[in-house]
Amino acid sequence: MIDRDGYRPNVGIIITNDRNQVFWGKRLRQHAWQFPQGGIQHGETPEQAMYRELREEVGLMPEHVKILGRTRDWMRYEVPHDWNKRESRGAYRGQKQIWFLLRLVGRDCDVCLRACTHPEFDAWRWNDYWLDINAVIEFKREVYTMALNELVRYLPAPSAIAAVLQSAVK
Repeated sequence: MIDRDGYRPNVGIIITNDRNQVFWGKRLRQHAWQFPQGGIQHGETPEQAMYRELREEVGLMPEHVKILGRTRDWMRYEVPHDWNKRESRGAYRGQKQIWFLLRLVGRDCDVCLRACTHPEFDAWRWNDYWLDINAVIEFKREVYTMALNELVRYLPAPSAIAAVLQSAVK
């Protein structure tokens, strides 16, 4: 499903842990790291697509996460012409994404990269929220930066900081 401007509707998923680190997935058989993401199917809402992609790519179910926030509007990136599949080069320009910020309320062992028959990642790790953006493929860097900047306001204070703040108030 491509819109009239040539963009495929998509969701991006930033998963955080209780230390506000982000889930970083390594693309299968590549040395490329990214956040989970995937297309929105016909009839799906962005939230439904996010939960489906979360289950397919990371093996997490809705009960394993809590939605902290989402971007207000679509964020777009263009895919370089030579990256496009031959049959879609005329109409396809790139992706438009709604990004979700999630908190893992389950455990690390709930992550299962082999939850579907066509895994996208072969490894994962936790990274600082403000990761080295140069590790992201060049044409996605701007949208990653925009999503991280917009969603940072939804991050709760890490547990240790929250405890110090609470004791200071008493």
